[in-house]
Amino acid sequence: MEVLVSGMRPTGKLHIGHIFGALKNWKEYQDKYKSYFIIVDWHALTTNYQKTQELQEYIKEVMIDYLAFGIDPNKAVIYLQSMVKDVAVLHLILSMIVPLSWLERVPSFKDQIKELGKDIATYGFFGYPVLMSADILAFNASIVPVGEDQLPHLELTREIARRFNYLYGDTFIEPKELLTNTPYIPGFDGRKMSKSYNNAIFIDDDEKTIKEKVMKYITDPNKIYKNSPGRPEICNVFSLHKAFENPETKEIEENCKKGTLGCVECKLKLCNIINNFISPIRYKRKQIEKNKDDVIDILKEGSKKASEIVANTLDKVYYKVNLKGNLIKN
Repeated sequence: MEVLVSGMRPTGKLHIGHIFGALKNWKEYQDKYKSYFIIVDWHALTTNYQKTQELQEYIKEVMIDYLAFGIDPNKAVIYLQSMVKDVAVLHLILSMIVPLSWLERVPSFKDQIKELGKDIATYGFFGYPVLMSADILAFNASIVPVGEDQLPHLELTREIARRFNYLYGDTFIEPKELLTNTPYIPGFDGRKMSKSYNNAIFIDDDEKTIKEKVMKYITDPNKIYKNSPGRPEICNVFSLHKAFENPETKEIEENCKKGTLGCVECKLKLCNIINNFISPIRYKRKQIEKNKDDVIDILKEGSKKASEIVANTLDKVYYKVNLKGNLIKN
């Protein structure tokens, strides 16, 4: 069975953007591949190194969200990045062979500095694509689910694998992308839904909160009156109707264009769709929250399983680069 690796940063609770960007796909992948799903807390430090007070709580919340959505520890290995310390050693070794020019051309580097501020222009942030490569190569993963915007990161991983294999002999598989069809999920301020923008509908939001957030969404600015014809193709509310695969989507689109559906009514329909979708997840989440010790035990057990795999990979790497592993074998 092919090995698949993916993960998310614990920088806050998960929102509906994460459902369509990752969780929905992961739930399907865990039945098809030997899957490793990571809570990448070292990666969280690349942009949030000054705000670590809530990191431990966020790790627990993300883990609960994983389980509540249906990521099954009996089907996939769920682990915490910092509990698998050999990944950091592999990252260090890989960093020795990566030219600076490879990192400088990663598109997200300059984009995120511009977006989040110069205070993240650190050594760790500059090198985070190498750490991401270590996450993947540690398991010799053959498949990595990515969106099109993440393809440069995966190509860098392949380049690192090729370079290592060229220098030291065949060791790593060059992972291939599994392109995900991820719908655009806007936040209620019109920007992409993001924890950092404070514009998200979270998985554990109650019905009242979801309604309050949905009603904030800006629709077609030209649709001033209820009976004015609308343009659903530019409407953020309609984008969410499509993402949730509302069976009424076609009817909503037609009625909006004809001016027979007002924006308030359209938003209320969306509230029902979101709540009906999230309600069972929210209920399961509350049940899981009652036994947080069990959640931590699952995370520890998954990290133990992951550690065994990575230790084996690292032993091979040590041997290839004539470090400790070579001395032991001789």
